[in-house]
Amino acid sequence: MASQTTESFREGAEVHRGDDLCRKKSIQLLEELGLPKGLLPLENVEEFGYNRAAGFIWLVQKKKKEHTFKKIKQTVSYATEVIAFVEQRKMKKIMGVKTKELLLWLSVVEVFIDDPSTEKITFKTGTGLSDSFPVSAFELE
Repeated sequence: MASQTTESFREGAEVHRGDDLCRKKSIQLLEELGLPKGLLPLENVEEFGYNRAAGFIWLVQKKKKEHTFKKIKQTVSYATEVIAFVEQRKMKKIMGVKTKELLLWLSVVEVFIDDPSTEKITFKTGTGLSDSFPVSAFELE
C-alpha cells in the first residue's frame, strides 16, 4: 500500500545506490535539515532517494535492522524500507521505523526538534504518545 501512495513522490527524485554513497547522502541530508546525523543508523543501504520538491525521502536496506541508542538505552527497529516526508528540523509521516516501549513495538510517525536551543528531539508514535530525548543521544557513534 505504501509503495502505491508514495510512487508519485519518487518521480523526479535524486536517487543514489550503494551503501557508502547512500549513507553519506542521508547523513548530509540530516545535517542540512538540522537533525542529528545518527538518526538513521542503517547498514547495507542499497538505495537512497530524495525528492527535494516534495520533501520525500526513502532508504532501502538489505535487511531490517535493530539499533540501540546507548546514551538513552532505546531500541529502534528499521524496516528494509524507511520512508518519510522531511522539512527543516522535522521528519513526518514516517513508515518503517518502530521503537520498543516495555514489550511493545510502536511505530514512530514523526520526529522533530521544536526549539534547537533546548537541544531536545521529540519522537511521536502512531498511538499519539511522544517522548523527548537529548539531541546528543543521536549523534553518529
